[in-house]
Amino acid sequence: MPMLHDRFWDLHDVAVLFCFTVYVCHLARAISIQYPQQGLTRSVQEDVFFSVDVSCNGTPTVQWTFVSSSVSRAIGTWRPGAFTNITADYSGRVEAHSNGSMGLSDLRLQDAGYYVVTVTDETGSSKDAGFALKVNEVLYEDLQYLSVSALALACLAGLLMLTMWLLDKVYRKIVAWKRRKQMPENDATELQPL
Repeated sequence: MPMLHDRFWDLHDVAVLFCFTVYVCHLARAISIQYPQQGLTRSVQEDVFFSVDVSCNGTPTVQWTFVSSSVSRAIGTWRPGAFTNITADYSGRVEAHSNGSMGLSDLRLQDAGYYVVTVTDETGSSKDAGFALKVNEVLYEDLQYLSVSALALACLAGLLMLTMWLLDKVYRKIVAWKRRKQMPENDATELQPL
């Protein structure tokens, strides 16, 4: 009989272990963050949309954080339908969405870096996902330099054409004047009577 009792406990232990494993797997799947794109590239003054779809048991708390090589700062925290708490650095530029997504407008060069979304459920479990944002500078100075250079070259070409036209007029007048000078004068020739 003791063998049967030991065997029963072994089955009980396996059942407990199985139930614990299922519970842990359930907790691991309790928070889901789906995001279609991790790397984003935008230009200065454009807008960017960090698209995520957050799901969990209960109401999640979504927190966004900005991380770069020199700084780490909170952007904001919100709960769907409950509250939105955007930090002063991002006030007026961040749009929070109930599915966890975030829009950031009027990008600046210093906005380039990593954006981390942390989703926490009511039990305190959390899960993270990250995005890399590259912000390109629009070189308006280069465009202005190019347009000023093109205008200067067009003016120079017009000036050269005007100079060539004037020189051609002067040359023709000089040639006409020399021909007139080489012709014999009418006064020197006398008409003979017939």
